[in-house]
Amino acid sequence: MPDEPIASIVLGRERDGWCAVLRGVDEREVARARFDDERFADEVARLEAAGSPRWIVRSVHDVYPRLLRAGVRLRRANDLLLCHAILRDTTLLTAPLDPSPEWMRSAPVAEVEDQGLFSLTPERRSADGIDDVLAELARQEAALARAPDARLALLCAAESTGALIAEEMASGGVPWDAAVHDAILTATLGARASQGLRPARMAQLARDVAEHLDEPGLNPDSAARLLRALRRAGIVVESTSRWELAEIAHPVIAPLLEYKKLARLFAANGWAWLEEWVRDGRFRPVYIPGGVVTGRWASAGGGALQLPRSLRPAVRSDPGWILICADVAQLEPRVLAAMSQDRAMAHAAAGADLYAGVVRSGAVATREEAKYAVLGAMYGATTGDSGRLVPQLRKVFPAAMALVDAAARTGEEGGRVATLLGRGSPAPDAEWRDAQSGASVPTAGPAEEQRARRRARDRGRFTRNFVVQGTAAEWSLLWLAEIRHRLAALPEAQTAATRSGPAFQSRAHLAFFLHDEVIVHCPRELADDAARIVREAAEAATTRLFPSFQIEIPLDLTVSEDPSKR
Repeated sequence: MPDEPIASIVLGRERDGWCAVLRGVDEREVARARFDDERFADEVARLEAAGSPRWIVRSVHDVYPRLLRAGVRLRRANDLLLCHAILRDTTLLTAPLDPSPEWMRSAPVAEVEDQGLFSLTPERRSADGIDDVLAELARQEAALARAPDARLALLCAAESTGALIAEEMASGGVPWDAAVHDAILTATLGARASQGLRPARMAQLARDVAEHLDEPGLNPDSAARLLRALRRAGIVVESTSRWELAEIAHPVIAPLLEYKKLARLFAANGWAWLEEWVRDGRFRPVYIPGGVVTGRWASAGGGALQLPRSLRPAVRSDPGWILICADVAQLEPRVLAAMSQDRAMAHAAAGADLYAGVVRSGAVATREEAKYAVLGAMYGATTGDSGRLVPQLRKVFPAAMALVDAAARTGEEGGRVATLLGRGSPAPDAEWRDAQSGASVPTAGPAEEQRARRRARDRGRFTRNFVVQGTAAEWSLLWLAEIRHRLAALPEAQTAATRSGPAFQSRAHLAFFLHDEVIVHCPRELADDAARIVREAAEAATTRLFPSFQIEIPLDLTVSEDPSKR
C-alpha cells in the first residue's frame, strides 16, 4: 500500500484476473495491483477499509454483486457506463461525449425482462480492460471539466450511488412473508388449481362471462375471441380494454372486468411469481438505475416497480426489526414549482396537500379540478377537464407554466430539453423527422400536414413532462444517496440477525424504492434514528437540488412491522 492517501481506485477486468490502479488525491496514478478472482473480494475489502476510496468501474453491476455476497460494501463508486450516457446526451455541454458502441447500454425501456443482459458474473468485454476503463475515465473527466457548473458532476455522482443502492437492495431484498402472499391470492383468486388451470374464483367468472355471451367454452384471455363474442352479442367495441368496456351497459361487463383484474394479478404476481422471486423470506428484484430516458428506474425481472397494493401486507419486517416507509406527497408538481421558482405555486405547495393549496390560490374551485389541472399542465392535456382548466393555471402560476410551455415548444420544434442537473432528452426519431419533412414539401396535402402536427404535439407533450419527471427523479436519487450515507453511520443491530445477506444481516438498510417511495429495514432499537434519517435526507436533497429557493417536500412516514396498515 502506498504511503500517500488513496482517493480513487480504477478497476479493470483482465484475462487472468483484475487490475487496480490506485490514484492519489490529485488523481495521479501512484501504484497498480493485480489479483485473481479468488482474492478479489478480500483485496477490495482491504483497500476499502484503508480509506473508503472512490471505486471507478465500467459498471457497478458487473462488480458489486459478488462483493455483497462476500459481505463487502463500497462507500463510493463511479459507474462509467451510466455516466457515459449522461455526458453523451446532455445539452449542458457544447461538446458532449461522442457515442461509443463499447459504452452503450441497452436502449432505455420501462421494463426489461431479459436478465441475460445483466449477468451477475463479469464477462470479458472489449471495454473491460484497465486501459479501456482509464481511457473512458479520461474522456469523462475532460467532459466534466468543460461543464459550465457542477450540476453534471453531481448528477454523475448521484447516478453512480444509485447503482450501488440498486445492487444493495437486490442483495438485501424486501422482507416478504410468502404465507401472507399465498393467503391473499387464495382469498382474491380462489383456491389454487393444478398447473394450467384457473383458480376457483377466476374459473367461475370465466364461466359467467361465457354464459352471458352465450359462448360455451369461451377463453376470456384470448382478446381476439373475446372481441368477436362481444360483437356477436351486440356489444360494439373497438378493443377489450377495461376503459372502453366500462362505458358499456350489459350484464357481462361486471364479471368480465372483475375477471380481467384477477387475471392480471394471477399472471403478474400469482403463485408462479411467488415461487420464482421469493426465497428465504426475501423478494430480491433486479433494478436498472436510469432505465427510463427521464432517469427513472426500471426493473429487469420481478416487476418491483409494478407491485400491486393488494400484496403490500406480504411485506413484513423480521422479528426484532421494523420497517420505515416513506413516500413524498405530490413530488412532481412541487419540483416544478421549485425549478421555475414560481413563488405562488410554492406557496400553494405549503403543507401536505398541494392540490388543496391550488384551490386556496383561487385557480380552481375544487381539489379534483386542481389535480386535473396540475397533471394536465405537466402532461400536456388539451382536451377534457384538464385542457379546460390548464389556462387558469397560467394566470395564477405564470412562472411554472412558462417553464413547461417552453419545454413543449422546444420539443414541437424538434429541439431537446434537459433536467435541472443536465440529463438530456433524446433527439427526435426518424418517424418524427420524416413526418415534418413530408409536411414541408410543396406537394404536401392535408393528411401529411395533420400527421406532422400530431407528431409535433406528441413530442411537445413528451418534452413538457421530461423536464419535470426527470428533475423529480434527480431529487429521488439525492434522497436515496443521503439515506444510504446516513444509515451507514448507525451501529449494528443488537437483535437477531436478519436474512438480508452477509452485508446487511445486522445493519439498517434500504430495502425498496419506487420513484418517490422508500422502505428501510432496520433494527427495532434504531427505529427513531432511521425515521429521523429518512426525513433529514429529504430535507438535504431539497436543499442540494434547490439551494436558492424555498419549497416544501413533505413525507408521509410510518414505522411499522406491516406497512400495509398505514
